[in-house]
This record gives sequence, structure tokens and C-alpha cells, in this order.
Amino acid sequence: MTDLRRHAPAASRNREPILAVLRRVLPERGSVLEIAGGSGEHAVHFAAALPGLRWRATDADPDSVASIAAWRRSGGTPNLMVPRLLDVAGADWGDETYDAIFSANMIHISPWAACLGLLAGAGRHLATGGVLILYGPFRIDGQHTAASNEAFDADLRSRNPQWGVRDLGDVDREALRHGLVLEERTEMPANNQTVVWRKK
Repeated sequence: MTDLRRHAPAASRNREPILAVLRRVLPERGSVLEIAGGSGEHAVHFAAALPGLRWRATDADPDSVASIAAWRRSGGTPNLMVPRLLDVAGADWGDETYDAIFSANMIHISPWAACLGLLAGAGRHLATGGVLILYGPFRIDGQHTAASNEAFDADLRSRNPQWGVRDLGDVDREALRHGLVLEERTEMPANNQTVVWRKK
């Protein structure tokens, strides 16, 4: 039988620093929606480490959803739910409410419309007091946090003009429109950030 599990080297490098933030900001029990779950390695790792949370991973790519499902089958993590296809920019996210929404490395490798869709969806589907957690590179006050991020941004934009490292201020202004208030920003390894907004 073909093994559909994908492997993303970055996931194994960043999962423990991200998990340290998740342990601090997530409730002990509740539900988490992961946007752009990719290979599924984050989902299976975080669900295993946080057994009180029901973790639902999604992606817009059917092959990624198949990979998440394969990791779920092999992971022995009963709190990892069946993954589903989700177009983050679309209006149909179902009718569930979540205690947290998490996304890693998505908003810079997608059009700005995807970031806007993510923020709008979080506004609709987070419970009051719930958190939106984004991990990845950000510009701060218009400036890159490292020369490597500036080079990465230029590479992204050369591959697709709609991609690029987002400025945290731009993201935060849109988040506020959907009732999401910036709560904290944590500097992470490899010049990344984990940013948390809370639904008011």
C-alpha cells in the first residue's frame, strides 16, 4: 500500500518551539481548527501532546488532506479528527465554533485574499475568548526582522507577485475588523514569530 504521508523538514524543526507557545495559550480542553495543515506532521504531534483538545486539520490541497489522514491513521491520536478540504478564502467553513484556530506558514505563501479569508473565518468561527495563532515570518513596522527574511520575501515575490512576507501591522488592522485583538507576539527560531489574537 502506498504511504501517503508527506514530510516537511521545517515541521520537525519548529514543532517544539510552537508547542511551547500552544501549551501556554490554548485551553486544557476544547477544539482547535488548523488551517493549511500541509503534511499533517504538526497536527499529529500537537494532538498527541495536547490530548484534551480535539484537533481538526484542514487544507485546500487534496493531496495534503490525504497526507494528514495518513498521519492520523499511523499516529494513534484519538483526539485528531478526520481532516477536511477547506478553501480559507471561501465563506463555507461549516457551522462549528472553535476555541482556537492555528495556522503555520500559510499567509506568506498565498495571496493576501487568503489572509483576509483566514481573519474573516476566525471572526465567524472562534468562540468568544478564543484565540487565533499564526506562526511564520512577519515584517514589523515595515521592516524585515533579518536579512534572510528579506531575501526570502524577494524570492517569494519573484515566484508569485501575490505572495510575500506580511507586515504584522497590516494583518493586525484586518484582524481588529473581525473582533480579534492582538494579545502577544513571541520571537521564534529562524527569525519567525508566533502571534496570538483573542476574539472579543
